[in-house]
Amino acid sequence: MKILVDNKIPYIKGEIEQIADEVLYLSASDFTPEAVHDADAMVIRTRTRCGRALLQGSRVKFIVTATIGFDHIDTAYCQESGITWANCPGCNASSVMQYIHSALILLKNNRSLDFKTTTLGVVGVGHVGKKIVELGKKLGMKVMLCDPPRADIEEPESQEEKDKTKKEKKPKKFSKLSDLAASCDIITFHTPLVRQGKYPTFHLANQDFFTSLECRPIIINTSRGEVVDTAALIYALQNYQIRDAVIDVWENEPYISLPLLERVYLGTPHIAGYSADGKAMATEMALNALCSYFHIQKKFKITPPALEKPADAKMEEEEVQLYLYNPLNDSNALKRHPEEFEKLRSEYPLRREF
Repeated sequence: MKILVDNKIPYIKGEIEQIADEVLYLSASDFTPEAVHDADAMVIRTRTRCGRALLQGSRVKFIVTATIGFDHIDTAYCQESGITWANCPGCNASSVMQYIHSALILLKNNRSLDFKTTTLGVVGVGHVGKKIVELGKKLGMKVMLCDPPRADIEEPESQEEKDKTKKEKKPKKFSKLSDLAASCDIITFHTPLVRQGKYPTFHLANQDFFTSLECRPIIINTSRGEVVDTAALIYALQNYQIRDAVIDVWENEPYISLPLLERVYLGTPHIAGYSADGKAMATEMALNALCSYFHIQKKFKITPPALEKPADAKMEEEEVQLYLYNPLNDSNALKRHPEEFEKLRSEYPLRREF
């Protein structure tokens, strides 16, 4: 069995060789039709687009992306071609929570954010969103949830259900995006990128959304760049429709909007989920998915290297949080050298979670 592996996936070398006869490590740009034609499987990241142009005529049977998102995989083509694919849902949820926790601490320290009087709106309540809901409550915030697909399943909108809810005066778990726009001091996005269907998220935060905001909130996006309309976000910042922005994901990566980068409070190179713990979990899940598909009896447990402990053992919890991860460092690095977006991702330093 021959497996192609993205050479930026950490902790996989020496492990995947236990289940494959031949392993070839490639950069994302080297995943070409010529390279993949005789491969049985691929382990990729978001930078490898898997569709007809890459896969037609190959013998690839299985693709696993060591990421939560899978919009870089043409799932319809894979289905019609008999190619099975898998992703790693939830692998970096704790890492994204760490990123947002640290960002919130910085906003409290440097932008006078008061957790006790803050309403946090979470758009998308999947693996990551649920963690952010827990974080917001732990910090003492009022939290509002927006997730139309889940709301339709958990809170059906039949007339009978509406009447029942009205009689019982039972509060709903989920709110509409318009409710968040009217009430929230922070709105953070954790949705997949969906371009079509009943619940599209492409440019979910568009000009109409920003115009509808009533509380001049802080906008956070760690989901997909295309969930937020870049031009509309820049206009919202320029015209004080929002108070600040924390942006980790961008439209047209790695060729990001410099005017937007200049205006955001924190702008980072798509690394919110890049803790060593999140990367190790993704690699472990990818290896286990390979074993499951090819019926290989082996389970992997990947452990990232330890981080040096702080010299001051009496640090407060927030100080420890920022010691472990301070997103200002990543933001400053990107603002100094936006042309090194990909390099900052591929050479990301060791980061452990709390």
